Amino acid sequence: MTPRQTETLYRVCWTVVLLLLAVPFVFPFLWMISGGFKSTTEIFGTPTLIPRVWRFENFVEVFTYQPFARQYFNSLYIAGTVTVLTLLIASLAGYALARIRFAGAGLLMLFLVMALMVPEEVTIIPNFFLIKTLGLIDTHWPLILLPVFGPQGVMATFLMRQFFLALPKELEEAGKMDGLSRLGVWWKIALPMSRPALAAVAIITFLHSWNLFLEPLIFLSSLEKFTLPLALSNFNDSYGLPLWNLQLAATSLAVVPILIIYLIAQRQIIESFALSGVKG
Repeated sequence: MTPRQTETLYRVCWTVVLLLLAVPFVFPFLWMISGGFKSTTEIFGTPTLIPRVWRFENFVEVFTYQPFARQYFNSLYIAGTVTVLTLLIASLAGYALARIRFAGAGLLMLFLVMALMVPEEVTIIPNFFLIKTLGLIDTHWPLILLPVFGPQGVMATFLMRQFFLALPKELEEAGKMDGLSRLGVWWKIALPMSRPALAAVAIITFLHSWNLFLEPLIFLSSLEKFTLPLALSNFNDSYGLPLWNLQLAATSLAVVPILIIYLIAQRQIIESFALSGVKG
């Protein structure tokens, strides 16, 4: 065999192996979409990937059974708000920890990293009493403030700090010579160069906020204020049993933004993970 044929065969073999390894991950996703077009009887009948009868009305009933459109919007605007605030605060804090030398900087970073070791389930009760004291129960404020200033915000700050540490200081010194303030250097030099890290923080933060279930379950009680994870568990009949066809249809709709975001930002997030460990 010629070297070109050997290389082609090698690529084909690797493609086949990767396709086989992808089956356990792709099949449940395809089954979810297929189940969204089936009736409950067909779902629990003879297993078939392609529905015998395509029930497009399942996707219409999802919006009439409960205020699903409103709940969808709630998740979108909460996740978007959390992402924007986290990017702003984490980039500022990360830049300060990476570039500004002050007493106790190392100790502060140690405390921040230690906060990541505390499970959210441990802090949910004190957070509940805090939110209740502030009069924010059954509002979306806890779903915005807790992720921004909680472990997710700390993780974002750590990622941004690691990225800023890897940036060359010469560019920032040149900016200072041109008359830029510390804030100006952050805005005009450091921030534009940190787009891969910002993309990684954005997608991780958005996914975390989008998938939150415990916090909405604790802090929300009004149906029109539910987010998607909480709404998905609410597709039940009068006996409290799940309406699987509606749940699968609603879940298929719920994953659309996640797929779009990942397809757009997958290159940036991989680059950021590679760069975040360069220095620190």
